Amino acid sequence: MGIAIRSLRQFRSAFRHRGYIHLNNFVNRRTFSVDANHGSIFRSIYNVESSLFSHPSSVISRALCADAAKAVTADASQGGPLVEYERRIATGELVDGDSCQVATLRELQRLYDELVESADACQLDRYAASKKSGRSRWLWSRLMPQSSYSPVKGLYLYGGVGTGKTMLMDLFFYQLPSNWRKKRIHFHDFMLNIHSRLRKHEGVSDPLEVVAGEISDEAILLCLDEFMVTDVADALILNRLFRHLFSNGVILVSTSNRAPDKLYEGGLQRDLFLPFISTLKERCVVHEIGSSVDYRKLTSAQQGFYFVGEDFASLIRSGLLRQKFKLLVGEQEPHPQEVEVVMGRTLRVPLGAEGCAYFPFEELCDRPLGAADYLALCKNFHTLALEGIPIFGLHNRTAAYRFVTLVDVMYENKARLMCTAEGSPSDLFEKIVTISDARHVAPRTSSRSRKNDLVDLCVDNELGFAKDRTISRLTEMNSKEYLEQHAAMVGWNERSQEEKSV
Repeated sequence: MGIAIRSLRQFRSAFRHRGYIHLNNFVNRRTFSVDANHGSIFRSIYNVESSLFSHPSSVISRALCADAAKAVTADASQGGPLVEYERRIATGELVDGDSCQVATLRELQRLYDELVESADACQLDRYAASKKSGRSRWLWSRLMPQSSYSPVKGLYLYGGVGTGKTMLMDLFFYQLPSNWRKKRIHFHDFMLNIHSRLRKHEGVSDPLEVVAGEISDEAILLCLDEFMVTDVADALILNRLFRHLFSNGVILVSTSNRAPDKLYEGGLQRDLFLPFISTLKERCVVHEIGSSVDYRKLTSAQQGFYFVGEDFASLIRSGLLRQKFKLLVGEQEPHPQEVEVVMGRTLRVPLGAEGCAYFPFEELCDRPLGAADYLALCKNFHTLALEGIPIFGLHNRTAAYRFVTLVDVMYENKARLMCTAEGSPSDLFEKIVTISDARHVAPRTSSRSRKNDLVDLCVDNELGFAKDRTISRLTEMNSKEYLEQHAAMVGWNERSQEEKSV
């Protein structure tokens, strides 16, 4: 009976894998061909693995396979990110990218090949791994402490904004066999999940060990996008958490704007964080993506949904954004709503209708909110109308941090932003500088002029590095290409909901 059940699971895995490849190639062909004119490849906006498998049309009739597991392995051994990239080049679906992206793809292909070759040793197949051993792993580790580091090292990709880090990792992730224990998640969401699990295991002698055991049971290959440590609570648990994860055989693939040695630079109690950096470099190959091109800014940016006026106060008084908001929601009357966040906590939405939410900037970024609130907002609304984004400086540094997090969460969830702002994306962060940038601020001859130059100047390394990513993302989020992709995603979700309700 056990053999029969396992065979059925393997067949189901291959069955879904075939349907996934068919639909994924269709979606990617559309989105990648749009961006090919810019001389580079861009990532697909669809989380195909999480959405298509639950969609009725994803189940495509196929002839029965004699050995489903072998079919999946055979496909994997002939695939990979670089192979898929070269296939699309050959078919004309996209044009060649820059040498830096190609070099990174070679690193990802090398990792892919190592994983395929060592799939059994790494216990990547979710159906081949014993569920009983997974459930009892934590108890067994307490009786017989042992370490089982993966024979394959992970990969830590870092580089400037807009160099295609996320797109390259996605190209790698979606080429992996669907029957593998793998997970792709944004770092913000990952840490929210960790803290939520820790609350569930309060009272256990080492809750981090239990949480690490749960994660490694679910995913041996962990892909984290936008690794960025700014919170002291996150910094203090990362070392112990990943020590347990790596000991359980987890393989990490991550993207970041920062080199490992620059993570949490200048943060509180950073000396307690330094062992994590050493562990990270020991268990991952570190690769820099060097490029002077920000591909996100090559899109056809237009004013569209980003309104800037010469007189910021009069722009807000005019009620322009509310007028645009009412046009978006159509005939439905917007009204105050509440969305559930976590642990029974809710977020009040001043006005909401037809998947669109309206907020004054102060209510969303001047209050003690965080990634969990913004994630809940994006799960319930696909469009945010944000009134009155100010220029950031020393006086509103905390609001700037929250705004950066908000943009990250919206970008990751492909949400649409309509806003009024005091300046262009680059103007908003003009007074935010890193320590290194502050040293190069040219002093004026007059002490009074120099004092005026430095008024409200915010010297903050983490915010200074994050601002370039935020400017880049705001630019892309206002582009024709992004808005078309957003519309396609909303249409897809609406059709899915209609079919589920039938």
